[in-house]
Amino acid sequence: MQKRVYIETYGCQMNEHDSEQILRLLEGSHYLETKEAKEADLILINTCSVREKPEHKVYSALGRFKKFKEEKGTIIGVAGCVAQQEGEKLLDRIPYLDMVIGTYAIPLIPQLLKKVEASRQKVCETSFDLEGNYLETPLPKRHMAKVKSYVTIMQGCDHFCSFCIVPYVRGRERSRSSKEIIEEVRHLVQMGVKEVCLLGQNVNGYGKGLEGELSFPELLQHIDEIDGIERIRFTTSHPSDLSQELIQAFGKLNKLCEHIHLPFQSGSNKVLKAMHRGYTRESYLEKVYRLREICPTIAITADVIVGFPGEGEGDFSETLELMKEVQFDDLFSFKYSPRKGTRAYQFQNEVEEKVKQERLSLLQKFQREVTLKKNQALEGHREEILVEGHSKQSDRDITGRTRSNKVVNFEGDLNLIGKLVPVHIIKAYPHSLRGQLVRSN
Repeated sequence: MQKRVYIETYGCQMNEHDSEQILRLLEGSHYLETKEAKEADLILINTCSVREKPEHKVYSALGRFKKFKEEKGTIIGVAGCVAQQEGEKLLDRIPYLDMVIGTYAIPLIPQLLKKVEASRQKVCETSFDLEGNYLETPLPKRHMAKVKSYVTIMQGCDHFCSFCIVPYVRGRERSRSSKEIIEEVRHLVQMGVKEVCLLGQNVNGYGKGLEGELSFPELLQHIDEIDGIERIRFTTSHPSDLSQELIQAFGKLNKLCEHIHLPFQSGSNKVLKAMHRGYTRESYLEKVYRLREICPTIAITADVIVGFPGEGEGDFSETLELMKEVQFDDLFSFKYSPRKGTRAYQFQNEVEEKVKQERLSLLQKFQREVTLKKNQALEGHREEILVEGHSKQSDRDITGRTRSNKVVNFEGDLNLIGKLVPVHIIKAYPHSLRGQLVRSN
């Protein structure tokens, strides 16, 4: 009997990929995805606890889904970082919750679901899988409707930044074998995928602890040689582990896109030290200079936190100065929110909420101007676009991205999906570009 599963995903690209993996696993249990929670026999919330807002959304969503449990007995589960962090406390707090699935337990979902279906027994699995079985990824069985796909190459982080919960909910760094990764990419090509994004909390740490394994730049080289893959991206990079070999890959590999996400978090050495980031503003800037020397057209995006405990006006000014120096293509900016279990949770010298908001507003205003200027610099240029699908802007438009990861909307036929096409950029906006398809004579 065919059943329906609805998955609501919060947080990062890693969580999006985990949700894809869950869907593949549930195919064997006769579950197909639905986009409507009311149609589902199983509702899963795939969570993030890196920041406060996604965690709050989990409890809001559980409140929304309670009626489906009462009306039709829908099975409800929470997976991901919040599940890993809270464990059985979630079952105590939410009496209608059936499943708590930690970050290491995704491969066990079919077995856990079987227990719930058979006896309505509540299940909680948050133990750490030290053998690394959680990194195994089921390959898609059917032709994928997507042009792009994520591929997990490693998980966890060894840096233990004082503000970050990741090492506690995702564990220490563990890498998949390059043979498995390359096999998965080849399989995705057969399924119709043209672009892969390699995922990890710190992809630069790939291969550590695996004797005789490829380095991350070597892995990129092997994937670059796979016929059928048109573009390669990766995220996220920790600046401390950004090697010269990886920087040089942007000048050597044809399919590696000219974009890197390189979180800097603060422009103040004092704050960086308190964050336990392992680099200085000077060493960060040096790596930016080297990236642009090797690849002048590279787009650089980053994360930044304002209002970290002890951040003074001078520290914030140094952050703005670094932003002015780098001229990021885009920036993901956040107010510091304490995460229980991290070292920074114990810090006393908190910044007032009003000050945090003022600094965030000022920073975001500056970045909006820079991003628009960067986009306007592309007006009049011809860009290669990988067409991904329908545009959200208009039924007549299709959409895709430049190699530098900028969204472009333009009129075109749906038969162009999955193809690389030349597009003339005619107008820049703060978050996208307007283009015109260049038609061959």
